[in-house]
Amino acid sequence: MRKIIACLFLTMDGVIQSPGSRDEDPKNNFKWGGWSFPHWDDIMNQSMAKITAEPYDLLLGRRTYEIFAAFWPHQQNDPTSETFNKVEKYVVATTKVDTSWVNTSLITGNVVQELEKLKASDGPDLLIYGSAGLCQTLFEHHLIDVLHTWTFPVTLGSGQRLFEEGTQPEQWKLADAIVSSTGVIMANYSPDGDVKTGSMSGG
Repeated sequence: MRKIIACLFLTMDGVIQSPGSRDEDPKNNFKWGGWSFPHWDDIMNQSMAKITAEPYDLLLGRRTYEIFAAFWPHQQNDPTSETFNKVEKYVVATTKVDTSWVNTSLITGNVVQELEKLKASDGPDLLIYGSAGLCQTLFEHHLIDVLHTWTFPVTLGSGQRLFEEGTQPEQWKLADAIVSSTGVIMANYSPDGDVKTGSMSGG
């Protein structure tokens, strides 16, 4: 069975919207697009290389897929572009999507059922970048097997957040964590069963 592996950039107050550039996702007049850019360093590049070292296919929401499709196929002599062009790309959408990017398949209809079938099929693990809307569905149905959260030392106060209504109670186990020279906390989690509670009062 394939694993679904999510790699998500978020601010300290949980905003996931438009980390890469100003015009990436400006919905609801979001004006802070590109907030992750000033913080990148070699430690982060090495950590990303480790995440992508094993074979993978891409699983993306519609908006993230369209951003990728408009950029990566047109990059020359770029290892990431070569990989993204080669791997299978699964895009989850409820509206029409241009799937002309080579090796792209559309997942629609009963999305949860189709994702469960995809997980059960043969093939490499499924890697998600961004795709906040898709992640809400995956969290709701406990479909994420590995969660990489990169928390940037930024607060924005507005914008789409990673954990929104529909996220189910779940405990997560920390596998490892590292901090970049710019203060980005890169943590790797896996699901760890039901939420455990207790009392600090000792009573």
